[in-house]
Amino acid sequence: MSINELVQNYLDVWNERDTARRAELMKTALTDDSIYSDPDYAGVKGHSELSAAIDKAQAKFGDLVFSLGTLVNVHHDKALFRWRLGPAGADSAVATGYDYVEIVDGRFSRVIGFFE
Repeated sequence: MSINELVQNYLDVWNERDTARRAELMKTALTDDSIYSDPDYAGVKGHSELSAAIDKAQAKFGDLVFSLGTLVNVHHDKALFRWRLGPAGADSAVATGYDYVEIVDGRFSRVIGFFE
C-alpha cells in the first residue's frame, strides 16, 4: 500500500460514522497499540479510545469531512501531511492542520496532529 493510500485509509477512519465499520478501517490504518495526540486529546491509546474521541469530534463537526491537503514529506518510517476539514466535495475548508505520523508494518503507530 502506498503512503497516499495509507493516509486516505486513515482519513476514512475519521470520516466513518458507523462505529463497526470504523473499527474495521482502523485495522488497516492503525496498529492495535497506536497513540494519537492533538491539541484536544493527549495520548489516546488504541482503537477503542480513538474511536470514542472520533465520536466526540464528529458530534462537534457535524457533516464536515476530512480530506488530504498535501503529502508534505515521507522518509523511512515517518510522514507529514496536511489535512482539510470541510463540506464533502467542496474545495473550501473550515479548518486545516498537519499530522506527523510514524509507521510500523504498514500502519500508523503514532499520530501527532497540529491545527492551523
